[in-house]
Amino acid sequence: MQIVDNDTIRLKLRDPGRVMSAIPWCTKLADDSVLVPWQLDELRELSALDINVPSPITQRYDWPGEHAPYDHQRATAGFLTLNRRAFCFNEQGTGKTASAIWAADFLLREGEINRVLVICPLSIMESAWRADLFKFAMHRTVDVAYGTREKRKRIINSGVEFVIINYDGVMPVRDDIIAGGFDLIIVDEASHYKNAQTLRWKNLHKLCTPDTWLWMMTGTPAAQSPLDAYGLAKLVNPEAVPRAFGAFKDMVMFQVTRWNWMPKSTAIDTVHRVLQPAIRYTKEQCLDLPDMVYTNRTVELTPQQKKFYEQLRKKLVVEVADGDVTAINAAVCANKLLQVACGAVYTDERDVLEFDVSHRYKVLREVIDESSKKTLVFVPFRHAIDIILEKLRADGITAEAIHGGVKARVRTDIFRRFETTDAPQVLVIQPQAAAHGVTLVAANTVVWWGPVSSLETYAQANARVHRAGQDQKCTVVHLQGAPIEQRIYSMLGKKIDIHSRIVELYKDLLA
Repeated sequence: MQIVDNDTIRLKLRDPGRVMSAIPWCTKLADDSVLVPWQLDELRELSALDINVPSPITQRYDWPGEHAPYDHQRATAGFLTLNRRAFCFNEQGTGKTASAIWAADFLLREGEINRVLVICPLSIMESAWRADLFKFAMHRTVDVAYGTREKRKRIINSGVEFVIINYDGVMPVRDDIIAGGFDLIIVDEASHYKNAQTLRWKNLHKLCTPDTWLWMMTGTPAAQSPLDAYGLAKLVNPEAVPRAFGAFKDMVMFQVTRWNWMPKSTAIDTVHRVLQPAIRYTKEQCLDLPDMVYTNRTVELTPQQKKFYEQLRKKLVVEVADGDVTAINAAVCANKLLQVACGAVYTDERDVLEFDVSHRYKVLREVIDESSKKTLVFVPFRHAIDIILEKLRADGITAEAIHGGVKARVRTDIFRRFETTDAPQVLVIQPQAAAHGVTLVAANTVVWWGPVSSLETYAQANARVHRAGQDQKCTVVHLQGAPIEQRIYSMLGKKIDIHSRIVELYKDLLA
């Protein structure tokens, strides 16, 4: 292939007649090469002939944003622009959100589409999608359809180019979305649509007309079972799977006993075939990716947490008004607010008051499920560790805890098993108990259930996975729901010593 100009390519082919038949407006030259318009419609015709030509995004796009795209992001964006329906299976931490934004922006600029609907988990509507749209497509109009039904309808009907909505927010405004002129739907963490019997799946199916672009993104397309591929394929590549789920089950599974089914030896190949067209980059393949990627996941506090957090904040405002704030009492009070966000508050009598942490735990599970290796979960408070450990084990996830009450010899055994055996899959750790000297490279994902105030502890804890012996890129995920968490993570990211600014931070939070 030779690029003649921004709009034309020259192809040298053994059988130029195939191309002339499919694209009659091409120009055949004397040497039997063919001049083809370098446009998306023509490239799709070439693709149908098994002639692969790069997307014009590689030549005609200026890649706006805070930083230039990595090579794998350029390739991913190019792939998406060439496929009306496609999967992006790039691993967590590889920047697939930005890739999709650049691809969508290019299609908007080329007039291929007019509006984009992003369907994603509640936890990343603001922290990932709105934030990244501001970073990489700041010239586009964006809004988040969250809140009452009337508010969602107003945003959907507002005409903004990108509308972001959570999975379960779709159904109440489905008719408005259908009438809203969305010609591209991007589904992030698409494994939530693996079951074609759910109302969530059926709602998305109704949104997708034959002309609708649909990109489904997840790092774990069929992590639990080959059967997970059915619902996804039914949306993107329906011709590849039978109409009935039972027929697909017979394709990938065999029955051992009345209630027990096992994957067939050909299941992996079948799943790969039906989940097409697809692109996948692992973090290990992304040689230009930073060794550590940091990301925030916004976690809404439960109503119980919100109520108690605000009551406590108002109480502290009164206490501050009665006297000067010292570093000691500021740290104590800030700790109380953090405890509420993490799920367990220690009273003055040393009793423990537990809160519903279902929202935060749901996001933690999402991150664990997306990880390609094991996971470390750092939890500042002892009782919150017990809550998380109990929930993980109830979900069938092998997990162990490390905190000040675990004896040295027991810790050593847990660390050894984590590094050398399949289980445990998750370590739930109090940061101060494992922030120094321990190598835990069996994990490449670190989750902070809540922040710590020590910059040294934070950096050293993250370094447990980023050490000699680590064979993959690493991701650090901050779970944040309360204002104090957002402020502390921001300070840690800027390498600000929180202890030296604790009084200032505390007064800001109570203002």
